[in-house]
Amino acid sequence: MKKYFAHLRPMERRLAVGVLVVVIVVLNAWKIWPHFSDWGDLRHRLDDAQRKLKLYQTTIALQSNFQVQVKGFESQGESVDPEDQSINFMRVIQAQAAESGVAISSTSRQMTHTNEFFVEQVQNINVTATDEQIVNFLYKLGSGASMIRVRDLELQPDGAHQHLIATIRLVASYQKNPVAPAHAAPAADSKLITKIVK
Repeated sequence: MKKYFAHLRPMERRLAVGVLVVVIVVLNAWKIWPHFSDWGDLRHRLDDAQRKLKLYQTTIALQSNFQVQVKGFESQGESVDPEDQSINFMRVIQAQAAESGVAISSTSRQMTHTNEFFVEQVQNINVTATDEQIVNFLYKLGSGASMIRVRDLELQPDGAHQHLIATIRLVASYQKNPVAPAHAAPAADSKLITKIVK
């Protein structure tokens, strides 16, 4: 290499050094400079992975607590067999109406809607009562474990302006499927969480 440079004229030497510098700069710009931030990115990804791992390990450690809470929530809801849901729904409505002094003037045929988790029973009723009786009736329906709520409510006064005539659409939600045995779920959950961590 030295012999080659020794045979070159000064102008050719400058040109060769200039080309060499340009080649080195281009190679650095193409291969080396874009990777200056790789170490910081790698460190950031490692920190994120360690945070996730810690979060997953904490969640796995709390698995038994979650199972106890789930069992508690499951036991809070009213368990009604599928064949008794519509009868139970109407029975609760009539019992609360009698207790609140609300007169049910007519009812419609019940409708049923389902999704992945719940069966919804929909019942339209027409009632006549005072405003206080209607408020008590609706409040008592919504409280407790009955899972009944009001979807639509229309009010108008009767002819003598002594009572209110209300058209109410009530919806009750029941669990669609019986609860699976508790001992089968933890194994599947722990496998899933272990797979996520990996």
